[in-house]
Amino acid sequence: MATATEKLNVKAQGRDSRGKNEARRLRKTGAIPAIVYGASKAPVPVSVDPKQIFRILKSDSGHNTIFDLELDGENTKAMVVDWQTDPIKGALLHIDLKRIAMDKKLTVTVPIVLKGESVGVKTQGGIMEQVLREVEIECLPADIPAHIDVDVTSLEFGHVLRVKDLPHGEGKLEFITDDNQPVAHVIAVKEVVEATPEAAAEAAATPAEPEVIKKGKQETEEGAAPAAEEKKEKKEKK
Repeated sequence: MATATEKLNVKAQGRDSRGKNEARRLRKTGAIPAIVYGASKAPVPVSVDPKQIFRILKSDSGHNTIFDLELDGENTKAMVVDWQTDPIKGALLHIDLKRIAMDKKLTVTVPIVLKGESVGVKTQGGIMEQVLREVEIECLPADIPAHIDVDVTSLEFGHVLRVKDLPHGEGKLEFITDDNQPVAHVIAVKEVVEATPEAAAEAAATPAEPEVIKKGKQETEEGAAPAAEEKKEKKEKK
C-alpha cells in the first residue's frame, strides 16, 4: 500500500502585502498567493509556484501528499488542505498549506480501490456496485495511504463488503467512518423487457375505453327528477 509521503518540494516566498491587487500582481508573475499555518505557529502569507502545487494535486495521493516546504531557508513537512481554482480556466488562484508534525496523527479522507473480479460477477452473473468510494481514517502522516486497495475476488452474489472488512494497514489505520457502512456488493442484472413490434402495433390499434363514469352518473341524476314527478302525478290522480 503506497503512502502519501513523496519526495516533493515546494518553495515559498514570504509576502508583505495582501489583497486582490497583490494577488493579481502575483499571478501576472506566474506565482499565486498562499497561506501557511499550523504547528502552533502564526499564519504566514506566502507565494508559491502553481506548477509545483499542480504536481502534488495530480500525484497518486493528491492533496494528502506530505511534502517538503521550503520557507525562509527552513524546511518543514506540509500538505495542501484547501485550494481555489478559476471556474472557467481551471487555473489555481489560492492555496492553503498546513505544517505537519510527523509524530501527531491526522484525520484524512482516502479513496477505496476495488481489486480483482469477484466470483459473484465471474460465475454468478451479477454486477459489482461500489457504494462507498472514499473513507475517513486517522493515522500518522507517514502512514497515510495514497488509496486503500481491497481484494473483492471472493465476494459472492448477495454478500456485502463493509468498512470493517477493509485492510487496516497492519494496524496503523484507524477508521473514522462507521464500520458497518457498505462499500460494495454484487447485485442482480436488471433485465429490460422491450415490447415486440407486433405487440406495440396491437396496443396502438386497440381503441381507448371512453370515460363514461362521470357522464353516466350525471345522466342518472338528471333523469331521476322527471321519473319522480311522473310517479307523483299518477298517485295524485288516484
